[in-house]
Amino acid sequence: MSEQINAFEMAQQQFDHVAELLHLDPQVAEVLRWPMREYAFRIPVRMDDGTLQVFQGFRVQHNDARGPNKGGIRFHPNETFDTVRALAMWMTWKCAVADIPLGGGKGGIIVDPANLSTSEKERLCRGWVQNMWRNIGPRQDVPAPDVGTTPQMMGWMMDEYSKLSGEYTPGVFTGKPLGGGGSEGRTEATGYGVIYTIREAMKHLKMDPAQSWAAIQGFGNVAQYAAIGFTELLGGKVACVSYWDRFDKAAYTVSKKDGIDPRFLQSITDQYGAIDKDKARAAGYEIEDGDAWIGKDVDVLIPAALEGQINADSVQKISERVKIVAEGANGPTTPEADEVLKARGIFDIPDFLCNAGGVTVSYFESVQNDMNFYWSKDEVLAKLDDKMTSAFNAVLAMSEKEDVYMRDAAYMVAIGRVVKAMELRGWV
Repeated sequence: MSEQINAFEMAQQQFDHVAELLHLDPQVAEVLRWPMREYAFRIPVRMDDGTLQVFQGFRVQHNDARGPNKGGIRFHPNETFDTVRALAMWMTWKCAVADIPLGGGKGGIIVDPANLSTSEKERLCRGWVQNMWRNIGPRQDVPAPDVGTTPQMMGWMMDEYSKLSGEYTPGVFTGKPLGGGGSEGRTEATGYGVIYTIREAMKHLKMDPAQSWAAIQGFGNVAQYAAIGFTELLGGKVACVSYWDRFDKAAYTVSKKDGIDPRFLQSITDQYGAIDKDKARAAGYEIEDGDAWIGKDVDVLIPAALEGQINADSVQKISERVKIVAEGANGPTTPEADEVLKARGIFDIPDFLCNAGGVTVSYFESVQNDMNFYWSKDEVLAKLDDKMTSAFNAVLAMSEKEDVYMRDAAYMVAIGRVVKAMELRGWV
């Protein structure tokens, strides 16, 4: 489904709509509609069998008015320049809505990392840095893990940058492993951030979390900790999760009538978020089609996979019971689907608010790297909860004050902050 949707056109469409609501100067809007800098490059890698393969790499820096660019690096076979542009733009709004002093960036390589050996992945990571090291850094652009990349890969990239720059620079990448400049709480951060915003939405809607059910698309890092958080922090139940099976080239939904045990499913999941079907069936789980998650009779839907998954077609399958859509993924809901959610009165927690937990703890990691002093997990998660709660309430207040949809309100808060920074710096 996602391949049919141009993510950057969608990001621009969302921006244009809010620029009108804000009566933004058209010249200022034109600056913000496009990234400030873009890099495309080829990365030759010597493979384990001695052959040379060339990979396409990208980095997009959308806007750094509020601080250094920030955003992940994705290793994905369907990566495109437009996907990276959209994600960089969304990172600008995400950092602004979370009120952290960073701008938006994103990177990627067109590759399926599952087809690479560990040493090939390392050479590819170092090759990406060799192309970009002069244009990234703790005060310029700070990449992080994303789809298909891991803390270990960030460790290799940080090491390569440190070698090329001639000094140990842990703050150039975040999402690094613990013991290698990483932060406690980073693994849980995005998924738990999703749950903190759901908790606040439930307070607003006067819902009882302990009586609530959720359905989750995806079972990568974000979805795993959203499922754990929904059950352990809120006391609710998760009806199902879905995942992509790279061997079958198909998606599946894994469900259980009395609710899944996310810790158990996590224990039978590989590093790419694929669940062992045989072990799941043996434990009493049902294996359904990949799109079954969206039609579940639940209170909360958490799309936590790729963009464009709630679209004009799939939105029609959403149960009448659903009260909240919490966007753990980037850009999971198309503008056409948004109109349906609005008409049905479903409370949407937009992606760049809902999943800002990861970039918030990445920011905390940079701060800790700068101080060379590290916090405990409890301290990190408490600070994250404060930041996410404050961000949610600022967006909710804007939504109620201006009588607008939550996505529009989040954009209004974020764009307003970025424009203010541009004005203070004399850019516009």
